[in-house]
Amino acid sequence: MSGPTDDTNVEGSNASNEAPYPGSKRMPRWNLGELPKPPKVGFGNVLGMLGPGLLMGAAAIGGGEWLLGPVLSAKYGGALLWVATLSILLQVVFNIECSRYALYTGEPIMSGMMRTFVGPAFWIGFYLLFDFSGFFQFKVSSAVAPVVALGTGEMPDPSDEGLLKAMSYVIWVLLLIPLFIGGKIYRSLKVLMTVKLIVVIGVLGSIAVFYSSWSTWAEILLGFFQFGNIPLENGEAANAFVHFWRGLPMPAVELETIGLLTAFAAIAGWGGLSQMAVSNYTRDEGWGMGAKVGAIPSMIGGRGIKLSHVGCVFKVTADSLVHWRGWLKRVQFDQIWLYIPTAMIGVALPSMLSIEFLSGVEVESNDWLIAGITADAVRSAIGGGLGVFYWYMLMICGFLILVPSTTVGVDSTVRRWVDTLWTAIPGLRKWDPSDVKKLYFMILLFKATLTMVGLSFGTPVDLLLIFGTLSNFALGVVSFHTLYVNLTLLPKELHPCWAQRIGVVVCGIFYLFLGGLMAWIKFA
Repeated sequence: MSGPTDDTNVEGSNASNEAPYPGSKRMPRWNLGELPKPPKVGFGNVLGMLGPGLLMGAAAIGGGEWLLGPVLSAKYGGALLWVATLSILLQVVFNIECSRYALYTGEPIMSGMMRTFVGPAFWIGFYLLFDFSGFFQFKVSSAVAPVVALGTGEMPDPSDEGLLKAMSYVIWVLLLIPLFIGGKIYRSLKVLMTVKLIVVIGVLGSIAVFYSSWSTWAEILLGFFQFGNIPLENGEAANAFVHFWRGLPMPAVELETIGLLTAFAAIAGWGGLSQMAVSNYTRDEGWGMGAKVGAIPSMIGGRGIKLSHVGCVFKVTADSLVHWRGWLKRVQFDQIWLYIPTAMIGVALPSMLSIEFLSGVEVESNDWLIAGITADAVRSAIGGGLGVFYWYMLMICGFLILVPSTTVGVDSTVRRWVDTLWTAIPGLRKWDPSDVKKLYFMILLFKATLTMVGLSFGTPVDLLLIFGTLSNFALGVVSFHTLYVNLTLLPKELHPCWAQRIGVVVCGIFYLFLGGLMAWIKFA
């Protein structure tokens, strides 16, 4: 598959018998195939519609609010939840664009980025720098308190940081086990996230129904739409737009809380480079041209599953455009009806606990114990044996919210680089397609080792702030790069509409602004 060695973009012809070959000639030419017919889209085919949106939404449940709820929701109520609304909606716009590329090529979006000027060598190094945030696994260190509490019946001693960090290493190793078994790794993760979804929503939902007031739910629902609210030093919230419109001076803003709010935006939903995993999962789901290239198998139980080194595209014809619109509709259904509700519920339920049981309480706790603050408050409020029961169930929920979500996050990082290197590195393109699992587990072990180092850098909140800052910058950059990929590598008939393009640009600006704001607060 040799060709010109420059990186100029040339238009491929869909009228020929060869696949188009736009972008960097240091990447291999796509194969040519036929776009499969999409299945029926709609609520009558719900089981057939379960895709990446369910996995990603379930993985996102509670990770941010479980940690930041005691600080943000307990103090400001639902006034700042609008940040989650905006963050999740913009992520959906971005997710659809990532999946657009995967539907056409069977490649994840990052492989498309390798095809743009100036070629794969530069972009691999560039995105490795942004992926540095993945080594600060704040959810792992946060899960220490629930794990110890489940074993001993009480919260751990926050002064024993040696034990707490040692436990975080053990949890880190154990959460990698699901990535070794199950045939398709993606299928194993869907099962894991479904279990999490049922247990967490069941427990938190029962507390919401039997022990939460209507005023709490009204405050949460209203908070999702109070765009422009900002935290003040007096512990209240003010709307910046209202003050600007009326010409009023802004009261003193609480900068420390603003910093936490930017981190909350980074982890509401998924965020960072991990957000690009939607294209990898679209491929592994077999949607669009993903059905032509295979998937990543697990080390145990993955016999017979292979992954092509090269993507596969289709000729644009009247028939293929009909199929294309069907697949795009399926992606939109998955994101709008699965990802948005699941991610929003993941913010609402933990916020409900914080507002109902911690409102007006001055939250002062060691960072290591922050994941258990709400459970202690629920036990005290309900009292008796039922209070103890819910304390244990909330500790289980804390574990399920923090640990399995980290497993999915680790997989998204590893598979992103496996898919990228599998296509971009000439030497790896010589490997047998069934050997992709070997590359997957080599990179997994490399990440596992470096993350052990990252876990020693500080408390859960320290790690969260580092992760949030880098993730905001990363998602801002890849938003613009994804739009560029789709506008330069895809046929014009498959380009996003102007509304979608504007949405991706807004997404990029939003996250770059948050990253810059956080950096200014911490370092200016």
